[in-house]
Parts: sequence; C-alpha cells; structure tokens
Amino acid sequence: MQENALERAAHFKSIFRVHPAGVTIITAMTDDGPVGLTASSVASVAVDPPAISFSVTRATGTAGALLRADELQVHFLAPEHVATASQFAVSGGERFTPEQGWTFDEDGAPRLAGARARLRGETRDTLRVGGSVLVIAEVTGIEAGEDAHPLLFADRTFYDFDPQLGVV
Repeated sequence: MQENALERAAHFKSIFRVHPAGVTIITAMTDDGPVGLTASSVASVAVDPPAISFSVTRATGTAGALLRADELQVHFLAPEHVATASQFAVSGGERFTPEQGWTFDEDGAPRLAGARARLRGETRDTLRVGGSVLVIAEVTGIEAGEDAHPLLFADRTFYDFDPQLGVV
C-alpha cells in the first residue's frame, strides 16, 4: 500500500516528535534590537572550519530577522532554562529580560546566564526546503559555559538529560 503525501507527512512528524533533541536559543542583533527563537535542530556540520546547521520554519518575523543578521549566537540550554525556552518558542513570548538571565556583551550581542555554551557564527549558506530554510553557519567564536546537563525536547515536553544514568 502506497502512502499519500499527507499520510507520509503525518508519519514523518510522529517519528520526529518523539525523537529527543538538544535545545538551544538562537539570537542576533538587528537594527530593531535583539531577536531570538528556540531551536532543537542545531547540528554540527564540520570541524575545519567549525560549522553548524539549523532550520527555521519560515523566512519571516524572527526567523527572517535571524536570516538577515550579520552574526548569530547559539546558546546551548540547561534544564534551568525551560521557562525561557518556552517563551522564545512562541510568537509574542517575553524575550531578553533580566529575569531570564540576559545581558549583552561588549559587542552588544545577547548572552544568557547559565548557558552550557555560546557559539558565535556567520551564515555561510541557506537552502529552502519546502516551507523551511536550512542554515549553514561558520562558527567564529566559542564561549564555554556552565557545567550542566543539556536540556532536551521530545513529544512537546522538555527533559533533563542526565549522562550519569548511562546506557540501559
């Protein structure tokens, strides 16, 4: 039996909905101020030069502003950032508040307190795939952060990953 496109899309989404992924917040400075969104699609692409990829679901609004920015920052989140990740995941959510732990570095770029790491990067290429845009960014700076468990996301829920549990 052959799947139609709608069935295949639903099946595809159901598989990835329960596939856990690390959670980040991607930010940039624009002429209108800082912008950012929660992303679970960040992946390493290369080591020499260091490069990452991520995808955004549309090229408008916050995602469009990130695509037009000269420089990006990728903040790797810890479980303490669940509320902040939730705010950055919805349109109109509260962003860049001192209560969330945001400050700005000497270059004016956003910095999140307690992040496990922050990468700075510049977009090198983009590729439209359906209604999404795949971004390849070269990493131009790495800032080590807090020694904390990574925040994971699966089935619309945030999880604390504890590497001490080992393999089952």
